[in-house]
Amino acid sequence: MSTPSPPAEGNPRLLDPSELGTKDYWNKAYTRELSNHATAPDDEGTIWFDESNAEDAVCRLLDRLEEEGHFERATARVLDLGTGNGHMLFTLREEEWEGELVGVDYSATSVELARRIEEARQLDDGMGVRFEEWDMLVQPPGDWCGRGGFDVVLDKGTFDAISLMPREADEVAVSDVYRRTAEGLVKTDGLLVVTSCNWTKVELCGWLAPEEGNLEFLQEAKYPSFKFGGRTGQSVVTIAFRKKSATLEDHELI
Repeated sequence: MSTPSPPAEGNPRLLDPSELGTKDYWNKAYTRELSNHATAPDDEGTIWFDESNAEDAVCRLLDRLEEEGHFERATARVLDLGTGNGHMLFTLREEEWEGELVGVDYSATSVELARRIEEARQLDDGMGVRFEEWDMLVQPPGDWCGRGGFDVVLDKGTFDAISLMPREADEVAVSDVYRRTAEGLVKTDGLLVVTSCNWTKVELCGWLAPEEGNLEFLQEAKYPSFKFGGRTGQSVVTIAFRKKSATLEDHELI
């Protein structure tokens, strides 16, 4: 396995609340996509960060990590946090990931859409995908979590949405709940792979891999960069974190 090199430290900023951080927004969005899918089964809804080809970038990153020995797709258990229409997990099945794939979302209409798409795709018996409704900020994991945790946990914009939630309390506290919950879902030496359009590499590491946590920076996905105002950047980042060790708190969660 490769040796991770930590990025420079940074102080995370706060984002202004947005309707994108509300369950009502996503329920309405997936209700529209359910209606569209019912009318045209080939219409499976929005592919997350499609304009940046983020799904392809994540798959390439996972390919590299598998080559380095972090997991084997034939047996890896994968959890998709904020699964939406489930497209990421369907893509993994197409890429011959044969282990258990689970998608969770706090929007009931999202889960219904993903299940209907799975049915329309007519996946082979034993090679389907499990979709469950779950709010990671307020609910304990269900039986879908199992006892050992997941080899790979994917987040494609869920941390972004949480960062945009209307704040009745300190956002740092909500982000800390996210980090501790995510840590508990990942098995020791397993991976949390987070894709964001709101945070930089340094900021994501500041939120999710503080010294007191159990996650450490491992690798970053490759995206095209652009230059503006003399500075170089990119519109989306994907970071793979590795879980360093298990704690009593983790065992209580899973």
